[in-house]
Amino acid sequence: QVQLVESGGGLVQAGGSLRLSCVGSGSRFGFADMGWYRQVPGYQRELVAKITTGGSQNYADSAKGRFTISRDNAKNTVYLQMNSLKPEDTAVYYCNAYFIVTNRDYWGQGTQVTVSS
Repeated sequence: QVQLVESGGGLVQAGGSLRLSCVGSGSRFGFADMGWYRQVPGYQRELVAKITTGGSQNYADSAKGRFTISRDNAKNTVYLQMNSLKPEDTAVYYCNAYFIVTNRDYWGQGTQVTVSS
């Protein structure tokens, strides 16, 4: 059974930093494109950053220059380093794994990030 478990969320002041981690189990995540999404109540879930199996990265405009996504395939882990956090970054952050070969994706349970002004 494929599972994703996020950690690293919390409460931080504006301008601060957090590092989110997502550990996968039940499959070899080196074969998956990995992403971080976020959702605010009442709004659609939106992409924050993605990293492909080959290491290519894509970022939402709101994340460019402040957030960095990385992965460690040996640990089945993807990270999101978030710097210069703003109150508008407050959301539940979700990890996603998309397996190209099977065309299936999986989600973690989410971790809350709250940025105070």
